[in-house]
Amino acid sequence: MDDHEFCLRLKIEVTELELWIREGWLAPQIAEHQRRFRDADLARARLILDLTHGMGVNEAGVDIVMDLVDQLHGMRGAMRDIITVVSGEDVAVQQRLVAALDKLHTIWRM
Repeated sequence: MDDHEFCLRLKIEVTELELWIREGWLAPQIAEHQRRFRDADLARARLILDLTHGMGVNEAGVDIVMDLVDQLHGMRGAMRDIITVVSGEDVAVQQRLVAALDKLHTIWRM
């Protein structure tokens, strides 16, 4: 979707969208010299809208929240990669890794 449709869906002004892009909270794709927003951008924008309008979070707070969201997504991707690699290993290797994780969890609970 383009800027106009994106703003209509969120019921925001273009100036607010420009701020979100300038702050790096949204990074739309550029196609044929025009910004294109995906469903993921819409979900991020709804979170930003909830934070700023619904909860009264200021720009510094939104920066922190969005950075944490990005870190969480990065960690989830890394975990998917680890799971893919481990699932391709022999059963014996998988069992050793599970045992090592169980040991760590026991230590963390202390």
